[in-house]
Amino acid sequence: MAEQLRLEIVTPEKRVLDEKVEAVTLPGLNGEMQILAGHTPIISQLKSGILTYSQSGTSSRLMVSGGFVEVNHDRVSVLADIAENSDEVDTAQARLELTEAEKALSAWSGEESELATVQNKLERAQARLELTTGERR
Repeated sequence: MAEQLRLEIVTPEKRVLDEKVEAVTLPGLNGEMQILAGHTPIISQLKSGILTYSQSGTSSRLMVSGGFVEVNHDRVSVLADIAENSDEVDTAQARLELTEAEKALSAWSGEESELATVQNKLERAQARLELTTGERR
């Protein structure tokens, strides 16, 4: 049996997952990270994207947005602003949010803080669509 990690995913509203897994891949602020048993301890900021985890040869996926990951002693703790399974995502609403975010981004001429908010909305909508339809933009 492969070495395992304890993966815990928590949002402000609920505990989303608490399982033993073999691997976790998540969207770090500076790129995708894969965590396996024995990984060096880290704390990293997350961006919107797809979190994938493997158990007994089966992969599962969630959309996460914002927050942090801490890896320590074969424990992966994800504290996310949002974490959703594919059945929680309304694909039509995600497409609408993506269109609105793209329009806002192309018309943006304001403050830097506003730009970060629009970019985050765009990334979150893209991640939701990727989770439900496999579309990547």
